[in-house]
Amino acid sequence: MAMFMLMLDVTVVNVALPELRTSLDAGFSDLQWVIDSYTLTLAAFLLTGGSLADRLGRKRVFTVGLVVFTLSSLVAGLAQDVLALNLARGVQGVGAAVLFSVGPALIGHEFRGKDRGMAFGLFGAVAGLALAFGPLVGGLLTDALSWRWIFLVNVPIGVAALLAGAVHLRESRQPQAHRVDWWGMVAFAASLTLLVLGFLRGESSGWTSGPILAAFAGALVLMVAFVAIERHLGERAMFDLSLLRIPTFGGICVATFLSNATSLAAVFLQISYIQNVLGFSPWETGLRLMPMMLTLFVVAALTGGLLQTMPPGLLVGLSIGFIAAGMGLVTLAEPDSSWTALLPSMIVTGIGMGLFNPPRAAVTIGVVPPEKAGMASGMGETFQQVGVAVGIAAFGALFHHRVTDAFAASDAGGQLGDRAHEVGTAVAAEGQGQAVVDVPANLADPVAEAARSAFVSGLTDVMALCAAVCALGAVVAFAFIRRRDLHASAQEGAGAEPAPGPDAATVPA
Repeated sequence: MAMFMLMLDVTVVNVALPELRTSLDAGFSDLQWVIDSYTLTLAAFLLTGGSLADRLGRKRVFTVGLVVFTLSSLVAGLAQDVLALNLARGVQGVGAAVLFSVGPALIGHEFRGKDRGMAFGLFGAVAGLALAFGPLVGGLLTDALSWRWIFLVNVPIGVAALLAGAVHLRESRQPQAHRVDWWGMVAFAASLTLLVLGFLRGESSGWTSGPILAAFAGALVLMVAFVAIERHLGERAMFDLSLLRIPTFGGICVATFLSNATSLAAVFLQISYIQNVLGFSPWETGLRLMPMMLTLFVVAALTGGLLQTMPPGLLVGLSIGFIAAGMGLVTLAEPDSSWTALLPSMIVTGIGMGLFNPPRAAVTIGVVPPEKAGMASGMGETFQQVGVAVGIAAFGALFHHRVTDAFAASDAGGQLGDRAHEVGTAVAAEGQGQAVVDVPANLADPVAEAARSAFVSGLTDVMALCAAVCALGAVVAFAFIRRRDLHASAQEGAGAEPAPGPDAATVPA
C-alpha cells in the first residue's frame, strides 16, 4: 500500500503540472522544483532511513515514515503558493525516503529463494499498477476537482496503510547496527542540492555566471568531503563504499542512475508535449499515457517469475535496453504529428520499465546478508532518486535551452527582434499557446507554427541524447551484474531450500 501511494505520486503530479502552474503562477523551473524538491530530500535521507531502520527497528521506522509522508501530503494539498508547496514536497520526500529504503528490506527479511522472487514480482506489479492508473487518477482529480486532490488522495491511503502495517508487519532489526552518520548525510544532501540548483538556474542566470559556477564547484567539494567522511568512518558509515567494489552492486547502482536520469526526464517532457503542444487536458493526457502504463503493469506482474530463471545482468540489461529504444522512438514525432506518433515509444518504454524494477530491487539487496538489507536498499534507492533529481534538472535545462534557441533562430523569431528570446522561453515553459500572447496579429500564425516546431525539435533532440545515455546503462548492466556475486540467501531457490530456523536478526514484535 505504501509503494502504491509513492508510485502513484510520481505520475499523478506530472499530469497536473500545467494546472498547478496556472493556479500558483509558477514558472518552468518552479515546476521542476515540484518534482526535484521531493526527489532531493528523498535521495538525501534514503541512506539515513535505511540505517535508522536497521538500528531502531524496520517496522517502527517504516511507520514513522508513513506518518510523515501522509501528513506532508495533507500540507501540500493545502498550500497557497509554490514555495509552500515545494517545502511540503521536501518533507514528503523525507517520509518517502524511509518507505523506499525500508520496504525492500522488509521483503528481503521475510522471504527466501523462489518466494523472494515472487514477493518482489508482486512488489513491482503494485508499483506498476500505481504508475498505470496514476495519469488517469491525476487527470480525473485535476479536471473534476482540483490539482490539490493529487496530494490529498494520499491521506486516506496512508491511514489505511498505517492500520494494515500495525496488524501485519513484523519487527526486525540489526542488533549491531552503528550510529546514524549525520555528517555524511549533511554533506551528501548539500552537494546534491547545489548540483541540482546549478542545473535549474543555469539557463536564467547564465551557465558561466559566478553563482552557477560556485554552485557546481561547491557540489564537487562537498561530494569529495562526503567520500572522505565515509572512508574515515569505515564500517560505521551510512554509505558502505566497500559495496561498490562488488561488480554487481556497483553495476546495478550505475545502471539505475543512468536509467532513472533519462526515463523520468523523458516522461516529464513528453507529458509537457502532450498538454502544452497537443492541447490535451490532464484527463485526456492520462488516457493517452495508458498504453505505456498498462504495458508496464502487465510486464512488471510477469517479471517476478523470471528472477530465478534468468541471469540478473541479462534481465536488467534488457530492461534498460528497451527503455533506451523507447526513448529513441520519440524522434518519430514531427511538428504536425498527432499523439499516436508516441505509441511505439510508449509500448517499448513500458516493456522496459515493467521489466526493470523487480530485478533492480532484488539485486540491490541480494549482494548482502539479510541483516544489512536496509543499508543496501538505501544505497540502491539513493542512486535511483539522485538519477531522477539530476536527470529532470539537467535534461530539463537542456530542453529549455534547445527550444529557446530554435525559436529565436526561426524566421518568426527573427521578425520579433529583441523579444525572440523572451517568447522562446515562454514556448519552452508553456508551449505554443503562450507564444502568440502579446505578439502582433499578423505574426500570430507564423509564431505559433515556429513555436510548435521549436518545441518538437527540442523534444526529439533531448530524447535522442536520453536514449544514448540510457543505452550506456544497459551496457553497464550486461558487463557487471552477475549471479555469482549474490549472497547465499538471494540464491536459495535455484537449489535447495534453506533449513528452517530463526533468523538471528529477527526481534519478536
